[in-house]
Amino acid sequence: MKSPNNFKILTLFLVAAITFTSCDNDNDDVVVAPQPMNIVETAQATPELSILVDAVVKADLVDALSAEGSMTVLAPTNDAFTAFLADKGFSSLDEVPNNVLTQILLNHVIPGANVESSALIGGSGYVNTLADGPNTSKLSLYYDGTSGVKFNGYSEVAIPDVITTNGIVHVVDNVIDLPTIATFATSNPALSILVDALVYADSGTPTVPYIDTVSDGTAGPFTVFAPTNDAFASLLAELEVTSLSDIATETVDAVLLMHIVNANVQSSQLASGEVGTLGGPITADASAFTLTDANARVSNIVTSLVDIQGTNGVVHVIDKVILPNMN
Repeated sequence: MKSPNNFKILTLFLVAAITFTSCDNDNDDVVVAPQPMNIVETAQATPELSILVDAVVKADLVDALSAEGSMTVLAPTNDAFTAFLADKGFSSLDEVPNNVLTQILLNHVIPGANVESSALIGGSGYVNTLADGPNTSKLSLYYDGTSGVKFNGYSEVAIPDVITTNGIVHVVDNVIDLPTIATFATSNPALSILVDALVYADSGTPTVPYIDTVSDGTAGPFTVFAPTNDAFASLLAELEVTSLSDIATETVDAVLLMHIVNANVQSSQLASGEVGTLGGPITADASAFTLTDANARVSNIVTSLVDIQGTNGVVHVIDKVILPNMN
């Protein structure tokens, strides 16, 4: 975890707010027990989280974040909120619509678990937040603990493991915006060639365009079967080429369309039989969790990497690139 100098005062304040001693008038040696505080009270006691507190009050989430139970809260600093508001074109918190603010705040809450930093360091993966996605789904959050801990590729933990009575707070240096399909494609290094393929297809004519579409939180929703880097490397070997640029852009475009369904289909909703992608039909086996293209090529859905939910659709990772009919 990084501990920049500008967070030293915040660290000291949190420690002082959570554990302290005092004296009474009769006995200078009396030690007063630490006063337990919940998540909201801890934020209220921390000057560098004052905008977060204002946001929680404005969104009417005080009771929810004060309730007993277990939750993990990623708490953006005042600087993080100031930068986020400016980036979105707001001059103050008051200008943010309450429904938008509520979902952004809920996107910083992992329910039902006190996730300590030790559980994140050295690994990567996805968890769900309390923010709402399409069809009553909950939005996903990608964590990468290989170098510090980052969420969705850009929000880094500055102060970890602030213990409260109803959960754990990790102070972060960026507000985590509501994720799109593009968020998850660009934040996970195992999907970097997929991003390259989208960019390359966009360079041709005609194009969807892919990058704009998967980055648009109001588009779709779509289901994307996302091939890993290894899947793309295997395809290049299968086609006996060395790079994507050896393939015509219109061919890459046709291949990518085979991975997109015009609906938000969670893994529990996947049924055996024909699945209509934007590029043509494929066949799903819901029991074996496989997809078969028109060339009898079988792709496995990676069961540990399904239901990665964004605002504009859901991603399921697969281990083989799906091809259009090559006959």
